[in-house]
Amino acid sequence: MAREARGLSLSTAAEQIRIRSVYLAAIEEENWSTIGAPVYIRGFIRTYARFLGMDPEEAVAAFNRTQPAAQSPPVAGGEREEREPPARRGALLVWIAGTVAVLLVAFVVYNELTMRRPATTALAPSPSGAAPTAAPIAATPKPKTLLASDGANSLALVLSATSWLRVTVDGSVSMEGTFPAGTSKTFHGKNALVRIGNAGGVEIYVDGKDVGKLGKSGDVVEQTFTL
Repeated sequence: MAREARGLSLSTAAEQIRIRSVYLAAIEEENWSTIGAPVYIRGFIRTYARFLGMDPEEAVAAFNRTQPAAQSPPVAGGEREEREPPARRGALLVWIAGTVAVLLVAFVVYNELTMRRPATTALAPSPSGAAPTAAPIAATPKPKTLLASDGANSLALVLSATSWLRVTVDGSVSMEGTFPAGTSKTFHGKNALVRIGNAGGVEIYVDGKDVGKLGKSGDVVEQTFTL
């Protein structure tokens, strides 16, 4: 035996080539079941033969001669199944991977271009085939200022901000509560007592003349007017 001729023990050989001594013993005894799959057996045989100075390919060939010829599993009708060559399967996998990569890149580029596209402004159609123009923005209605019927013996209130009001005309409460901006009201009589909870948000007109505001925003003011 080549190992014994070189005066080597199994443990020494196993330590030098890093293969367990039980596998080296199995190779020498041709106890292939101890090692397992033929692919491992061939690898161990090549390494061990090279270590002992033998031809590794000849050693593997000797092992192959001890193994039964591999047969393809039978299929219906007694014919053997034709398997696709490994090279062809590898090329197919590479082609699939490349196609997926191209599609992924195209998807990312499309999303990037879509996100960067500026939003278009809605245009209102114009008559007679003229070029479309941007739809005008509806103007916010301004609060009512002075009624056409306002004049002598009148008191008009116009709210530019939400405010609480109480208006007493000739001893009778004509208006009381919290009213929003844009509210306007005209009163007629001889005397008017006005109490405002937000003086900076109420404009006052007496007999058609603007007397301005009675205070600043948040001021609570009370004043009597002779109409």
